[in-house]
Amino acid sequence: MTDTIRATKGAPVIPLPENAARLLIAIGAVATLASTMLAWTWTAQFPGDLTVTGYPAGLQLLTLTGGLLTLLYALTLWNVRGLRWLNPARATNPVLLMALAAFAVTWYTVLAITFDLGGLANLEPGGYVAAVASLLPVLGALGLPRPGDTWKSYFAKADAIPRATTVAPWVERITITLSLALGLIVFTYGIGTPDDEHGETFSGFMLLVLFAAWALFSAGLTDRFAGLNARHKGFATSMAFLAAAIFPFTQSEDHNANIGVNILIFATVALGLNIVVGLTGLLDLGYVAFLGVGAYAAALVSGSEYSRFTGTQFPFWAAVLVGMGASLVFGILIGAPTLRLRGDYLAIVTLGFGEIFRIAVNNLDGSSGPDITNGPNGIANIPDLEIFGFNFGNPHDLAGFTLGRFANYFLLMLIFTAIVVLVFTRAADSRIGRSWVAIREDETAATAMGINGFRVKLIAFALGAALAGLAGTVSAHVSYSVVPTPYQFAGAAPPNSAFLLAAVVLGGMGTVSGPLLGASLLYLIPEKLSFLQNYELLAFGIALVLLMRFRPEGIIANRRRQLEFHETGQLDIPEQQSLPEGTIGATKATKAGA
Repeated sequence: MTDTIRATKGAPVIPLPENAARLLIAIGAVATLASTMLAWTWTAQFPGDLTVTGYPAGLQLLTLTGGLLTLLYALTLWNVRGLRWLNPARATNPVLLMALAAFAVTWYTVLAITFDLGGLANLEPGGYVAAVASLLPVLGALGLPRPGDTWKSYFAKADAIPRATTVAPWVERITITLSLALGLIVFTYGIGTPDDEHGETFSGFMLLVLFAAWALFSAGLTDRFAGLNARHKGFATSMAFLAAAIFPFTQSEDHNANIGVNILIFATVALGLNIVVGLTGLLDLGYVAFLGVGAYAAALVSGSEYSRFTGTQFPFWAAVLVGMGASLVFGILIGAPTLRLRGDYLAIVTLGFGEIFRIAVNNLDGSSGPDITNGPNGIANIPDLEIFGFNFGNPHDLAGFTLGRFANYFLLMLIFTAIVVLVFTRAADSRIGRSWVAIREDETAATAMGINGFRVKLIAFALGAALAGLAGTVSAHVSYSVVPTPYQFAGAAPPNSAFLLAAVVLGGMGTVSGPLLGASLLYLIPEKLSFLQNYELLAFGIALVLLMRFRPEGIIANRRRQLEFHETGQLDIPEQQSLPEGTIGATKATKAGA
C-alpha cells in the first residue's frame, strides 16, 4: 500500500524513506512536548514566566498543544485505530500544516525572547531544544510524498477524502456538542490572554489557531462538521447559542465580557449588512450610519440629562422600536432616490450618506444647527437599562456566579443576535430572498423574469438598516454615551463602514456564520494587539489582499461563490466524497482521467 501511495503522489521535497519521515515527525513531536518542561529564558521579564523547569507556562502551553496535535497526526500515518478520523485520507497536507502550527508558535516565541530582551544570550538551553525539536516534524513532513506537483498542493484540501462512516444521530449530536465546547474553550482562552506589551501571547495563540484550523480544513474535518450541522441544523444552532451564553460564566473579569458584548454588537450589524451586500449585491459604504441613527434615537429617549428631550425616558421595548423605526425610515429615505443606481455609483452615494450623517450630528449643537444631538460632545450619562426590575448596570448572582454589568448586556445582546440570525435565515430562504440572489447575480435578467428590482432592493436596504438600528439601541446603553466620532467610513477601530464591509467579505458573503466570525476577528485582533494601533490599517490591508488572493470567497464560503471564484478542478468532486473509509488511491491523476 505504501508503494502505491508513493507512486500516485509527487516526489517528496526532502528525499527520505517514508518510514524514516514518519519516525522523524513523531520524534520531533515528542521532543517538542518535552522541551516545554524546560526553561526557555532566564528572566521573568518575558510574558508568561518561561524560567520554570518542570511544567509549561505562557507560550509554552501553546507549543505543548501544537506538539500534541502534531504527534496525533503523525500517528494517523500509521493508521492507528481510533485516530483515523483525524486524517481520513492519510494525507501529507494536514500533517505538514499541524507541524507548522507547533513550529510557528515555538520559533515566534524564541524570536520574541531574542528581540524583546536583547539577544540570543537571553535564551536558556530549553529554548534551543524547542527550536530544533519543532523543526524536525516539518522536515519529516516534507520527506513524505508530495500531495501534488506544486507547493500550493501542500496547503490545499487533501485528495480522495473518504465519506464519513454512518453513525447514530445521537452520536452526531454529541460530536456537535463536543466541537462547540472545544470552540468555546479556544475562544475563552484567546479573549483571556494577558495584555502583554507587544501582544506576544495572543500573537502566538493566533498562529496556532491559524495553522491548526488550516490543517483541519485540509484533512476535510471542517467539511464533515458542516455536514453534521446541515443534518442537525436546529440542534447545532441551539447549541452554538448555548455555548455563547455560557461564555460570561467562564470570565472572572468583566472586561472580557465587555469585549464580548462589543463583538456581538459589531457582528450583529455585520450580519444586517450581509443582507444588503451578501444577498442583494449592493455595495453600501455608509452602513454604519444606520447604527448611529439607532443609537442616537435610543439615547434621545433614554432619560439622559444631556438629551434634547430631558425627562423623556421610554421603556426598553419602546426605545428598541424607536431605534429600529428611525433607522428603517432613514433606510427608506436614502434608498428610495438612490437604489435605481448600480455599482460604483450606488457605492459613492452611500459613502456620501455616511459622511453627511456624521457631519450632521456633529453640527446639531444649537450653534451650527438645531440643538438636537449636542454636537461633538454627544449625549452622555445614558442610564442603564431596566427590564421588569432587572437593572443591567448592577451585578447579579446566578447559580453561584456573579454577572457584572457587561455580562448582563452580553446576554441581552445575544438574544438580539439570535433574532437577527433568525430574520436573516428566514428572509434568505423565502421568496424575497431568492429575489435578492437573482438581483445580485444579474439584475437585468431578474427584471426580465418579472422581479421588481427597485422594490426588492429597497426592502433589503430597509431591513438591513432596521437590524443595525436594533444593535444601536443596545450600543448606546453599553457605552454610556453616543458621539459622532465612530460613525465614519474608516477609523482607528471598529465599528466603522470599512470594517463592517470587511467583516462580511472576509467572513463569507451570503452566509450566517461568516460575518459573525469575520466581525469577531476584526474586533478582537485590534483589541489584543493594541501596540499595532498606528499600523492597524496597514496590517488590515495586507490581510485583505492575502485573503482575496488565496480565498476570495471568504473564510466560511458560500457554495455558489466557491463555484464563481474557483475552477471546477479546485473544488470537491462528488464521486471522491463517496469513497469508502480507508480508500487512498484516487488522486489528481484520477481527476484528470474522470
